[in-house]
Amino acid sequence: MAPAAKPRKPGPGWRYLTGVAVRALAAIFGGYALSAAWAAALALTLPTVRVEAALTATMTALVIYPCAAMWCFGARTALRAIAGLAIAGALPAAILLLSKGAA
Repeated sequence: MAPAAKPRKPGPGWRYLTGVAVRALAAIFGGYALSAAWAAALALTLPTVRVEAALTATMTALVIYPCAAMWCFGARTALRAIAGLAIAGALPAAILLLSKGAA
């Protein structure tokens, strides 16, 4: 007689896996878009020489990107993660839209 098979533990549900996938995509692409928007907005608005403004903006963006990724996985839901990125990106988007003629 064959031994009784152990009951399989169910894996994570599809909702959990979808939430992780959405958070990962938001962290990768949304975080990149957020850091790029802040880099562009800061490079246009910092009151220094253009080269120094671009360098400072790029270094700042290198800090913003991992913070955005951590925010995506620290938020309660995937929707809050995306909303947080959108809210954080509203200011640099407005700066870029308003300074479009200044460049």
